[in-house]
Amino acid sequence: MKFRPRCRAPGGANAIGAAPSQRQGAAAEDRACAFLHQRGLQIAARNVRYRAGEIDLVAIDGGTWVFVEVRSRARPGDAIASIDARKRGKIRRAAQLYLLGRFGDRWPPCRFDVVVVGDGRIEWLPSAFTGEEEW
Repeated sequence: MKFRPRCRAPGGANAIGAAPSQRQGAAAEDRACAFLHQRGLQIAARNVRYRAGEIDLVAIDGGTWVFVEVRSRARPGDAIASIDARKRGKIRRAAQLYLLGRFGDRWPPCRFDVVVVGDGRIEWLPSAFTGEEEW
């Protein structure tokens, strides 16, 4: 499967009328997307939304589908701590819906990563949490 990088969302970080926090979040997602793409991941989707939750980035790393939560924080510890059990559950449910819609009942391997953007640096945490805690 060949994918073109999708590192720009409609409106992007400079969307007119967006709140400062939305612009900051979009800019962080832009940076995370470019960072992951430079490391060989193919960006398949961005800002996937369901009633159950949202996925910031969906990427492919070899044969593994990667669901990425992007956090913009000054201190990485704050970002990791902000992804509590409730948030992880929402990301998992959104990932389930994405996989069901794309693959039916035959899912490929997948993982959940976190990318922390802040203070001029990016920290990538592959397999930051599992998909089995609350499924």
